[in-house]
Amino acid sequence: MTQKVAVITGSYKGLGYALATATPSGSIARQLAQQEDIRVVLTSRQEQDGLAAQKRLSSENIQVDFHALDVTSDISVQQFTTWLQQTYGKVDILVNNAGVNPTMQPEESSLLTVQMETMLATLTTNVLAVARITQALMPLMKAQNYGRIVNVSTEMASISSMGSDYYPLAPSYRLSKVGLNGLTALWAKELQGSNILVNAYSPGWMQTDMGGSNAPFTADEGAETAVYLATLPEGGVQGQFFAEMRKFGGAVALPW
Repeated sequence: MTQKVAVITGSYKGLGYALATATPSGSIARQLAQQEDIRVVLTSRQEQDGLAAQKRLSSENIQVDFHALDVTSDISVQQFTTWLQQTYGKVDILVNNAGVNPTMQPEESSLLTVQMETMLATLTTNVLAVARITQALMPLMKAQNYGRIVNVSTEMASISSMGSDYYPLAPSYRLSKVGLNGLTALWAKELQGSNILVNAYSPGWMQTDMGGSNAPFTADEGAETAVYLATLPEGGVQGQFFAEMRKFGGAVALPW
């Protein structure tokens, strides 16, 4: 297959997909799919959700593929990896977008009240699931010595500014994204010298199911840095944590 194959987890809504009313530049999936040399694979846990998203994009003359994927399930990840290999024989881009955010739960306002079950569930989806799908797809990237991996993080995970930022305490969400940033740095360390580039970025506060309607920016704007990192040239940046490009007018690395 001559096109690059881009897998986006959790891509049937929100940042990964963006609403049908979004501007033409679209979300991560929409923006990547509009590039002629990239074939996008949408994923979602529920098949009907992903097929509906695929149909909406098709109505806009944007062709994408779909396959069900639950990144928290070993069996689902194995089945998805086998399908990718049989269908395309490779994967070039992985955007780890699937995630959960329990910040609005009252218990998340204090470390004295945070529920261990919530923290464990958040870590399972936002950290362990990313490790699982990345580990599964890495051999397909190594086989061709090409890959671009983008981990969707948050400025709330910047330890250097955590003590003074204005964000809510949100221990489950913050700690899960700190773990995700750690995965990013470790993958980058292991892949030094290869043409597989791994980076994380913060999309900022966006108008998605997770961000709510009062957010100042659209999912389209939040997707810009993801698309930039997903299409880095050979010799591009490795193992960095980026702010959303709209904030600084370009790609700017954040402190860990």
